[in-house]
Amino acid sequence: MAALRRTLHLASLAAGTRRTVAGREGGHWEGKLGSSLPNSLVIEIVTLKTPGHMAPILQQFERTGRWVMRVLPSSSGSLAGSCLADRSLWDKLHAQPRQGSVRTFDWFFGYEEAQGLLLPLLEKSWAACPPRVLDVGCGTSSLCPGLYTKCPHPVDVLGVDFSPVAVAHMNSLLEGGQGQTPLCPGHPESSLHFMQADGQNLQPVASSGSFQLVLDKGTWDAVARGGLPGAYQLLAECLRVLSPQGTLIQFSDEDPDVRLPCLEKGSQGWTVTVQELGPFRGITYFAYVVQGSD
Repeated sequence: MAALRRTLHLASLAAGTRRTVAGREGGHWEGKLGSSLPNSLVIEIVTLKTPGHMAPILQQFERTGRWVMRVLPSSSGSLAGSCLADRSLWDKLHAQPRQGSVRTFDWFFGYEEAQGLLLPLLEKSWAACPPRVLDVGCGTSSLCPGLYTKCPHPVDVLGVDFSPVAVAHMNSLLEGGQGQTPLCPGHPESSLHFMQADGQNLQPVASSGSFQLVLDKGTWDAVARGGLPGAYQLLAECLRVLSPQGTLIQFSDEDPDVRLPCLEKGSQGWTVTVQELGPFRGITYFAYVVQGSD
């Protein structure tokens, strides 16, 4: 397994984001991503032995000036068993201090990049008005706040995450905590809520067929590190809470040759398509769209 270089610059990081990036157990590295970006972030992750899965983590630090990464030994030696599927890791990540006015953090991309796909869907004439939107594994992303504050159509948005740290942060953002201005809706009939819930068991927060649009931005990717059965359970729950005429969108950088067979297997009776998004910061992403009949 190749060792991570001690010094990484933005150019070399961008060039390597689609390749395997790995590190030694117990190692410590620092890299400066741009002299004009002063923010810092510390991330602790276990040793990675699955090729390529550090790239989505590293490539999202382009907006942080100086990053520090510690690669810790894992008792199991497995990314799937103790990293992206581990709730405690996400609690640590979401607890990282944010400097300046940036209150959200997006893996992959945020609302601005997704709105071109989402807004036409929200213009659709739904039986429910406003349409209900569920973001599964919302984290501290800008997706829910962006829909609430910038969508010109009325929307009823619910963000759920299994990390109580993420949910507390987003509720503080919504309500204007820590001296911040509360979020204002882009349409007077729009609403936004955040709740703690596990995407593999949405029974406590969502009844069957209650949402017209369900969003999954990287959640399948994280859950699948703990094994595909968990990912299929996540998909089953997303489809359970989706209305028969609704739409589920999974945002990912995973190749269609890998993702589509899984979705087709787990979404029998639904129509599965894929659209390319981007490239954003040099990376091409995919929107996997699962739809019911009109």
